Amino acid sequence: MENELIIVFDSVCNFCNSTVQFIIKRDTQSRFKFAALQSKAGYELFQKHDLKVGELDTIVLFKKGIVYLRSDAALQIAKELDMPWKILVIFKIIPKFIRDFLYDVFAKYRYQWFGKRDKCFIPTQELRQKFLE
Repeated sequence: MENELIIVFDSVCNFCNSTVQFIIKRDTQSRFKFAALQSKAGYELFQKHDLKVGELDTIVLFKKGIVYLRSDAALQIAKELDMPWKILVIFKIIPKFIRDFLYDVFAKYRYQWFGKRDKCFIPTQELRQKFLE
């Protein structure tokens, strides 16, 4: 699992689920694996990397043993996608504290803007191999 690209996401967040679907459709080389924040696999990844589930309100990317959070995770994910999405990495020129501030504001209001599910996302049979656990 160390060499895989693993995205941990909030599976009750409608925006987060839409983002995962967006990534899956554009991950033509099937590089990404996914784990719900609320899953055993997500919890174990967080424990392994000394991250506390309750303290993070972000998408998390585990890439070759490195943990990416907030805007860094989003930009690293874009970098791994096909063109034109990898061009988004240009936003790295914006200082991290500004990118993360904007990310945190969006994360804070995502349930209000996009809604929240009562149950965790369950992948279809054809997508199950992309999900841990």
